[in-house]
Amino acid sequence: QVQLVESGGGLVQAGGSLRLSCGAPGRTFSSYAVGWFRQAPGKEREFVAAISRSGGGTFYADSVKGRFTISRDNAKNTVYLQMNSLKPEDTAVYYCAADSDYCSGYGCSILRYDFWGRGTQVTVSS
Repeated sequence: QVQLVESGGGLVQAGGSLRLSCGAPGRTFSSYAVGWFRQAPGKEREFVAAISRSGGGTFYADSVKGRFTISRDNAKNTVYLQMNSLKPEDTAVYYCAADSDYCSGYGCSILRYDFWGRGTQVTVSS
């Protein structure tokens, strides 16, 4: 079992920025591909971004491409989601997920992630 802990959510005005972090205490995070997902009230969970185990491959949903950046620091066992130019429609609970299977690019967006965090709330006011 891999415990994932998200942090960095909060309330921000439209156009602002937030950086989310996803950690796996006690785990060698470099062994896992990591994805970020989000779920807004009344909507289904949707894919946001993903990064391969090495960090060499990333993939983004069209809705966040050019505004969000996923990265990882395997030495710190942490994956980040830098969110810029935030919009009210980005408001959601953001979850990180991890899986030990190999993936690259689009494959990371459809990977059946085995481990999930509890989520962190992001609220963007207009």
